[in-house]
Amino acid sequence: MHSGPVDKLIREGIRNSATASLSSEVDAEQAFFVADLSVVYQQFKRWTRCLPGIEPFYAVKCNPDPYVLRLLAALGTGFDCASRGEISQVLSMGSIDPSRIIFANPCKALSFIRHAKKSSVDMMTFDNADELYKIQRVHPTAKLVIRILTDDSQSIVRLGLKFGAPLANVPELLAKAKQLGLDVIGVSFHVGSGCKDPLAFEDAVFRARTAFDMGVEAGYRFTLLDVGGGFEDDGFEVTASVLSGALVKCFGGLMKNGVRVIAEPGRFFVSKAFTLAANVIARRAGGGGSGQEAPRAPEGETSKNDEIEGDQTMYYINEGVYGAFNCILFDHQKVEPFPLTIGRELVGDDLRKDPVVRCSVWGPTCDSIDCVRGDAMLPEKLEVGDWLGFRQMGAYTICAASQFNGFERSGVVYTRGVGSGRLGVEKALVP
Repeated sequence: MHSGPVDKLIREGIRNSATASLSSEVDAEQAFFVADLSVVYQQFKRWTRCLPGIEPFYAVKCNPDPYVLRLLAALGTGFDCASRGEISQVLSMGSIDPSRIIFANPCKALSFIRHAKKSSVDMMTFDNADELYKIQRVHPTAKLVIRILTDDSQSIVRLGLKFGAPLANVPELLAKAKQLGLDVIGVSFHVGSGCKDPLAFEDAVFRARTAFDMGVEAGYRFTLLDVGGGFEDDGFEVTASVLSGALVKCFGGLMKNGVRVIAEPGRFFVSKAFTLAANVIARRAGGGGSGQEAPRAPEGETSKNDEIEGDQTMYYINEGVYGAFNCILFDHQKVEPFPLTIGRELVGDDLRKDPVVRCSVWGPTCDSIDCVRGDAMLPEKLEVGDWLGFRQMGAYTICAASQFNGFERSGVVYTRGVGSGRLGVEKALVP
């Protein structure tokens, strides 16, 4: 664990790589992340300031980094787990009471439900009758949360395509739960990952209130509302204000009478905390240097990276869509490369003086879908051995990286950060 700003550690990493290369070390130029834990801490403080009445249950799937989990655990968050593996990882920290976990996967393997019971994880979601039968069979004392369908049309990832019971189905599901002798304690929803419309939360809260009323008719007195995830860094304060207002309108009285409100933020905590440094391992200048037209991005998700010009320079780096940049395919992200070195010299404050040219950036694998950015503007003096940086690489990157073609996953260097954030991290992590 280091201290100091991210850029300083990136520069040190690049220098260390150069030294390792001179010593002929294997994979001396390996790409690496720098994780600033003070950013996670500051985002937690921002959450508690804007949404003081909502308990965050961090979505482990977003980034299960052990230092991130340790920090959030020390700060008192709960954890949204979607599998046996995630539950085991959280509980392995030793300081987490199982009550701080919600098994927020509405469609679980029977063995996972059995494992949850053995681990004393009781709170879990459902959205269909078959799930109720499974739970009644192996974990009949579970505390159930019915997940309802919401409008997620303005989100990056529309989870409603896969999960969530329409309101019309809720009475029947609650009646079935009552018949099976199961304890339904509340309602959950998810407006989709990366929600761009704050009003989606307002609409979802109104739907949740309807589901609460349906619970009363079914003989339940709900005590929990889970407002899910979808929180973005940009515009968070606006979203928080809209959500808080909707909660007061729909649940003001109930919240005063003990209804607990939780949420499942993921990218909000970690997206800005991770920066990636990748090495330029190869270059094809102007369509390969022989006059031929450079290949265009294949049809599909990568076509969103914009059209690739036939005569532009192609840079190949040692991270790609099978690794950390899987976020391009799975999370619909558009990454922005920036130079860390030019001519193998660390860039200074006069970077803007260097002329830039249109180019494309590709990953290291042998698959043509491995396009990181089809239309980038980078300094024309960029060469093999230089380094590119990518910010906001903390969400849905490391967690889904593979080792396709034998390329190793990029390692992580950690910093406590600087200023008050550093002090907060140190206080939380040091016994």
